[in-house]
Amino acid sequence: MRLLAPLALTLIVAAAVGSVALADDAAVKGAPMSRGWVFGERGGADLFDNVCAACHQPDGKGAVGAAAYPPLAGDKKLASADFVLNALFKGLRGMPPLGDMMTDGQVADVVNYVRTHFGNSYADAVSASQAATARKTAAP
Repeated sequence: MRLLAPLALTLIVAAAVGSVALADDAAVKGAPMSRGWVFGERGGADLFDNVCAACHQPDGKGAVGAAAYPPLAGDKKLASADFVLNALFKGLRGMPPLGDMMTDGQVADVVNYVRTHFGNSYADAVSASQAATARKTAAP
């Protein structure tokens, strides 16, 4: 019994130190998470990492599990910026209309990021004014 108390204390301290180290690692690796109903991330990479990657995966290859999350990697549908804007503002299948939680600039940033990463090379960049127009068009 006397050996168990020091062992238990050692395990508790190790677990606490390990969880602090994990929390510190997570904070260093990514942008801060948004709070509330508006995304606070800046730039397409941070938006993708904190919003989109949970379903589409960090490598953009999608996933199948409790649902099917389509790949963005090498997706020919992304050739149409209108397709991506429409998906963000109206939602698509199980994806909610996440564009409602972004500014026009954030929408343009994440659309441009997805269209130029993961094996995609669609160079015609989307502007914030194009996102604003798409937002108006998508409104019910």
